[in-house]
Amino acid sequence: MVNLVAAQKPLLHGLMKMAGVQPHIVEIEPGTVMNFWVPNETIKKPQKGEKKNDTPTLTKPNKPVVVLVHGFAAEGIVTWQFQVGALTKKYSVYIPDLLFFGGSITDKTDRSPTFQAETLVKGLSKIGVEKCILVGFSYGGMVAFKMAELYPDLVQAMVISGSILAMTDSISEATLSGLGFKSSSELLLPNSVNGLKALLSVATHKKLWFPNRLHKDYLEVMFTNRKERAELLEGLVINNKDPTIPKFVQKIHLLWGENDQIFKLEFAQNMKEKLGETVTLQGIQKAGHLVQLERPCVYNKCLKQFLTSLLENEKQK
Repeated sequence: MVNLVAAQKPLLHGLMKMAGVQPHIVEIEPGTVMNFWVPNETIKKPQKGEKKNDTPTLTKPNKPVVVLVHGFAAEGIVTWQFQVGALTKKYSVYIPDLLFFGGSITDKTDRSPTFQAETLVKGLSKIGVEKCILVGFSYGGMVAFKMAELYPDLVQAMVISGSILAMTDSISEATLSGLGFKSSSELLLPNSVNGLKALLSVATHKKLWFPNRLHKDYLEVMFTNRKERAELLEGLVINNKDPTIPKFVQKIHLLWGENDQIFKLEFAQNMKEKLGETVTLQGIQKAGHLVQLERPCVYNKCLKQFLTSLLENEKQK
């Protein structure tokens, strides 16, 4: 029987290419490859008489760069499918698949957000990105925070949705307990239709209905590399005594679903207080954790307003 989710992938890929991005595999080092969706205009076309290369050469971006970093339940273009077309006219948009998502994989054993951040930075360097604005969602937000902390010359600013600086053991236990789950794997790596329904139920404000067949097909296509992803979840949690609050030099805009049940609006308000004057907070009504998918038009409007304001301020300096 045809997997409906797999059958729709070529359509989504076609829509992404029409929106202005296409896939490009980057070898970070032997044993580690990362898939990026890169701007169409950066793909260097072969000259007359040249053979078409399996891995085309990329040119440097000629517009401000926005990097969209996905969360844990889906790869890059699934997470950001409604944002790409809204941004590509004014920005060079890059959508990576983090390690063990999409076509990205490594033989290294490190599963920390720091390793994800370092690998992503190496990949961006290889495809000609020297400065960028990060937009990070959920797990991708934690990776984005690490990138901004470790590579301030690369990261100009950040937009963060439904994420936190670091997952301490107390935050992990309190969040899971409040949602009625025993472990992060039970929540984020469902292995049954009912498990996926439970994840969607807590991740969205408006309750969605899909036939069981579609849930089953999504599980088969989107939840690959289960062992490695479970290790990523283990690598997220740090001891309460370990966290230190970095001093970020970048502007940070927290763009939140006001009805987020996983990382509630209080988390964002608390983060804003701790991080200081460089941080702004904006809530989107009638939206849960998956705010960019639930209210894409509102999300895109807020995102573009921040980006426009940021770049105008940069010009005035």
